[in-house]
Amino acid sequence: MTTGVTWVLLRGLTRGSGHWGDFPDRLRARFPASRVIALDLPGNGEWHRQPSPTLIEAMRAWCQARLRERVGGASPCMLLAMSMGAMVAVDWARHAPDEIAGSVLINTSLRPFSPWHHRLRPAAIAALLRLSLRAGDDRERAILRLTSALPAARATATLERWVQLRRQQPVSLANALRQLRAAARYVAPDEAPSVPLLVLASAGDALVDSRCSRRLAECWGAELAIQPWAGHDVALDDPAWVVERIAQWTERRALITACSPPAAPSTG
Repeated sequence: MTTGVTWVLLRGLTRGSGHWGDFPDRLRARFPASRVIALDLPGNGEWHRQPSPTLIEAMRAWCQARLRERVGGASPCMLLAMSMGAMVAVDWARHAPDEIAGSVLINTSLRPFSPWHHRLRPAAIAALLRLSLRAGDDRERAILRLTSALPAARATATLERWVQLRRQQPVSLANALRQLRAAARYVAPDEAPSVPLLVLASAGDALVDSRCSRRLAECWGAELAIQPWAGHDVALDDPAWVVERIAQWTERRALITACSPPAAPSTG
């Protein structure tokens, strides 16, 4: 059993590491012996001035290089990836399984397992097209509505943070389109990568139908858990649920030792 590993976090379309919010801190608290590194895909976050590749394979190679710069030749890492980032994680596990101890795939959709109208809901396609006509703060507000089921109070604070991120690290429309092209072109292998896999999804996802995750888990024989109400960004909407599902999975698979959560208070 490994007592501490490196967790590598990958976000999706146009989102950077800052969009994880407090999720990395929650993961560190649950796995205190591990280190957590959130990598930005080229064209997003700290690399927003870089042109985004139009191939998932190129994004994967970029992430491999950035991780080697950060940790050198360290032991295999755990990948935790969302949406398009999960495509990168799948490609990584497929081409370099010796670098991966396990992978958590969140709200992703992969060819050839699901039809296009499940991989991207038709209503979401229209919403994404409208996003290209919005500017500044309105665009972030629309993205939040599309990807999150947060209550109003938490949504307001999140929107303020996202607006600040956009002003500091704006993602160009050209890069957004290049990332969409990469995601649309990627075809996953028929057989599962030879690493342990956990698939997480949200029943309330307005962007990607949760049936994509169900189908993927079925075809690859992966463990599956579905959050009942969260939106596409389940790590934002219900981070405690995500961390707990991961902790249970890693302990069952003897991948990593998690810290036990605090005991519930007595009700008398």
